[in-house]
Amino acid sequence: MSFVVREVVFLIQENAVLARGREGRSQSSQDGQKCFSQSVQRWLKRNRPVAADFFLSAKTGIWLAVCRGCVCIDELLMLRPILTLLFLCFFLSSQAYAAPRLFRLGHEAAPQNPYGQGAVYFANLVKERSNGSLVIEVFPQGALGNQKELLEGVATGVIDMALIGTAILARIVPEVAVFDLPYLFRDIGHARKAADTIGLDLCRATASHGIYTLDLWENGFRHVTNNVRPIRSLRDMRGLRIRVADSPLSVETMNALAAAPTPMSLGEVYTALETGVIDGQESPLAHIATKEFYTVQSYLSLTSHSYSIEALVISAEVWKTLSPSDQEILRKAALDAKIWQRALCRALDTVFLRTIRASTTCVVNKDVDRKALANKARSVWKIYGERFGDASLKAIQAIQ
Repeated sequence: MSFVVREVVFLIQENAVLARGREGRSQSSQDGQKCFSQSVQRWLKRNRPVAADFFLSAKTGIWLAVCRGCVCIDELLMLRPILTLLFLCFFLSSQAYAAPRLFRLGHEAAPQNPYGQGAVYFANLVKERSNGSLVIEVFPQGALGNQKELLEGVATGVIDMALIGTAILARIVPEVAVFDLPYLFRDIGHARKAADTIGLDLCRATASHGIYTLDLWENGFRHVTNNVRPIRSLRDMRGLRIRVADSPLSVETMNALAAAPTPMSLGEVYTALETGVIDGQESPLAHIATKEFYTVQSYLSLTSHSYSIEALVISAEVWKTLSPSDQEILRKAALDAKIWQRALCRALDTVFLRTIRASTTCVVNKDVDRKALANKARSVWKIYGERFGDASLKAIQAIQ
């Protein structure tokens, strides 16, 4: 920046001296403008890469030139047409050399998790489609905080973007907790259709809390792991200390199944399992594999008791500063990344299950009486309906 200021002072000084050497104000003005224009062209050729810096520091350079006696105000006014042209020239050329807009995107997953990989894919799409003017740096593994902290950070504008589960998003829009109800979805297709319609409609309400929802990605169906016994029937859940997300419905679901829920952030789970603070946890296969929970657990039971969504969100304050074209780049990239990420999630579930089965520490149990679990957990639906009404619940059930 200081280099540009010195160059501006030099340009003005050089051409003011030339202008003073001419006879007559009119002739001086014409010659001064001509010499100044020529010097500007030479300077542009030498220093085009710092064009953007010039625009920011030109005022400083001109002011220093006046203060040092390099040029008087009258002479500066004489050169005003050329100065105006110069500013415009540099402003336009600076667009090609402007520094990229940087964003930070945080999430709790491991980098190899499907939605962790989706975050990187999304960042690459945005950079490519914006010709490098929008750059997203991804911070996995809770580097910017746990999900509650990410939610607060995005709402206040401290964090630009994040991937946040509906269980935590429900802290500001309670109705989205409908997606965390146990045994609500018939299959993966049903869950995705619900997310793309009812889910997105519900998440529009986050805007009033300082958060804009770009799209809803997939985390997957959740299963139970523990170190006590495989979960084959309802009675096997009794008394197990199970880690859950810090949300009322997650706690109530485990209570309904006679387990002992323990709310805890994802980053604390591995140590809590390893040290025996908790007996087990419930999460999608992606977390069980990539967070290596299976290495400190004896049993994985494929309960598929709920489906998890990760909302890709951006701070509303940040969103307002973007041009309509940049907003469209982010929206379209979020959609395309979701499609890519969902396909990856489905493919990697098979890989993750194979990895866990191949381990010598964790036994995979498919023999789960899901019907009995679902019947018992249905009481949580009633709790949700009493709090928020059952319109969204019925709408989801009606999707074909």
